[in-house]
Amino acid sequence: MSFTTQDLWREFRSSRMGMAGIIILGALILTSLVTILAIPLETFQEWSNPNSWLHYPKTAIPGWANLFLPEAIPEHMILEDSIVYTDSTGDVTLYSDIFAINYEYDDFPGGFIYEYTSSYSGAPLLTMSVARPDGAILDIFSMPLPPSDSETTHTEKIFSTDLSIYKNLLLYADEFDYAIEDLSSESIIFSDRTSYEPLDGRYVFTINLYGNQGGTINDSILIVDGKAFGVMGTDELRRDLVVGLLWGTPLALFIGLAVAIGSVAAGLIYGVYSGYKGNLTDESLMRFNDVVYALPALPFLIILAVTISNSIFVMIGFLMIFGWVGIAKVSRSMALQIKTRGYVEAAQMMGQSNMVIIFRHIIPQLLPYAFASIAISVPAAITTEAGLSFLGLGDPSFPTWGHILYDANTYGAAARGMWWWIVPPGMMIALTGLAFVFIGNALDAIVNPRLRR
Repeated sequence: MSFTTQDLWREFRSSRMGMAGIIILGALILTSLVTILAIPLETFQEWSNPNSWLHYPKTAIPGWANLFLPEAIPEHMILEDSIVYTDSTGDVTLYSDIFAINYEYDDFPGGFIYEYTSSYSGAPLLTMSVARPDGAILDIFSMPLPPSDSETTHTEKIFSTDLSIYKNLLLYADEFDYAIEDLSSESIIFSDRTSYEPLDGRYVFTINLYGNQGGTINDSILIVDGKAFGVMGTDELRRDLVVGLLWGTPLALFIGLAVAIGSVAAGLIYGVYSGYKGNLTDESLMRFNDVVYALPALPFLIILAVTISNSIFVMIGFLMIFGWVGIAKVSRSMALQIKTRGYVEAAQMMGQSNMVIIFRHIIPQLLPYAFASIAISVPAAITTEAGLSFLGLGDPSFPTWGHILYDANTYGAAARGMWWWIVPPGMMIALTGLAFVFIGNALDAIVNPRLRR
């Protein structure tokens, strides 16, 4: 039974499994479009550059996990938007950056980092203080910047582990009801004065730059270290896993569809040509098909990735090489039936060339079967790429789901209980494969006469 595209879609819409697959695939495509439009391409390109992720925490759990934990884990805060205040009195100018945070956690932060770039001339003074929820104001540090007779730019990172910060905070020991000498600087700043527990509330950090020849603070960032961050947490290399998961979606669809379409198109043309020509041509082409079919694909893919290249585009080409043989056998058997029909014989009698007959009269009859084969082939391509990446043979410059799982395995994420590094990419691979399996099975049930009965 032959189908037009309209007939195929009409019957497909009646399949609940097929429509479920379309809904999942639509969500994946929408996710891919949002990722491409919303996440800067530089973030994708810098995935394997450790220096691009220094502001992020290491192996932090997802922020929403606090909803299910008995004690709230401090969230990692990257504060870049500050309130700027300027003033001048006589010859002295003041430039202030003010950061405010609401701290409501059951543990102390892991520390803080203040990173800035300052433009000035002369010898300005840089100070930092914090106004606590209980009304106390603590001076954290006071330091002169390197003097300069001309306009200069100074960049620096100040860590809470700095000994001068610790000594400044010890000056407030009399205001606490317990000894603070053994506490870290961040614990002193965020602790209740009556008991050694975190003090919840609003903290306001003020950074002042005093100068007699002007001066500004540029690229001011305050980082309060925590163990919870973002939607999907971070990995051992501090990378935001939600970025890898989102970018992995268009990459998985691109790999799966490119391999499936390429291999099905090649197999379809190869098989139809073999079946239509028949005789010695058919025999020779099918024997070559049998040779390729008998080759163990995965070992060959591993060897080719190691010896030639692990580029994702080369891998797609390798997957196409081993993916066309099955559809070639099926399309050949169908071509043997179609070439005996009257309209094909009439085209031959009219003197049409073999290529015209194949592409105009035979292949269009096989398009419904081709669509079903493409849908069924996509999950195999995605899982094969994920398997190669999991073995460390994938392209490290692309944040594919398989490469994320490879990094998780390398750093022992399973043994360390870091489920957020393992479960999401695994679920995304399974969900994407499930969408195409649903669509492929629905199409197969329509175009396969045996299944239709």
